[in-house]
Amino acid sequence: MHSILRTLLLGTSFALAASAAARAAESKPTIILVHGAFAESSSWDGVLAQLGRDGYHAIAAANPLRGVKSDAQSVSSLIASTEGPIVLVGHSYGGPVITEAANGKSKVKALVYVAAFAPEPGESSASLSVKFPGSTLDKALLSVPLPEGGQDLYIRPEKFRAQFAADLPAAEVRLMAATQRPIKAAALAEPSGAASWKTIPSYVIYGSDDRNIPAAVMKFMAERAHAVKTVEIDGASHALMVSHPREVASLIEDAAKAR
Repeated sequence: MHSILRTLLLGTSFALAASAAARAAESKPTIILVHGAFAESSSWDGVLAQLGRDGYHAIAAANPLRGVKSDAQSVSSLIASTEGPIVLVGHSYGGPVITEAANGKSKVKALVYVAAFAPEPGESSASLSVKFPGSTLDKALLSVPLPEGGQDLYIRPEKFRAQFAADLPAAEVRLMAATQRPIKAAALAEPSGAASWKTIPSYVIYGSDDRNIPAAVMKFMAERAHAVKTVEIDGASHALMVSHPREVASLIEDAAKAR
C-alpha cells in the first residue's frame, strides 16, 4: 500500500511540475527572429537552441529581402497569427523590417537590434551604413540583374568571411556563403517609415569588428534610440548571432523579462 501511495504521489508531483513548467512557458513572450541580407533563417540556430533551453518559444521568420514595406508586411502577418506578447528581433537589414512591422502592434513589447539598423523616418540601410567610416560592403558585392528589372546583391564567396563572418571557422563560413540569401538592391535604399523604437523599448547588440555596419554607426543608433541596454562584443563580426549566440540570446531574454 505504501509503495502504491508513493508511486501515486510521485506521479502527481511530476504532473504538477510539468503543468507549472507549461504555464511558465505560456507566460513568456514569443520571440520572432528576422534575418537580414546575405543570411537566412538558419543563421539563428544557435540563438534558437539557447532560447529553447531557457523555455522560450521562438520563430525564425523567412525574410523575403525584397523591400522594407513588403518584407514588414510578411512579418506583420506572422505577428497577427501569434498569440500573446512578442519580442521582435532583427539582424542587419532585418532592423528596418522589424521597425516597420512593429508599428501599431500593441502586442510587441520590445525590439532587439542585432547588428541591425534602427532607422529614423526617411533613412535607409544604405544611407545609415555610410554615416560613419568603416563599411567595406560595397567592394565585396556581386550584382545580378533580375528578369523584371533591378538587381539582386550577393557577397562574393571569396570575400564572405572577411566581410561578414571573420570570427567564424572557414569551413562554416563556406557553407554560409553558399546558402546566403540575396537582397534586392532597391530594398537597401528604400526609405523607412515611422520609427517604432520611439515608443517601444529597444535593445542593441553589435560587434566591434563589424565590416557591414561600423561600430560607430551602431553606437550612434543605440544612443539615439535611448536603448534600454546596449552590448558591444569585442572582436565580433557582423554575424554575431552565429558566433556569439549565448550573448545574443541573453539580451533577448533581458528584453523578454522586462516589465
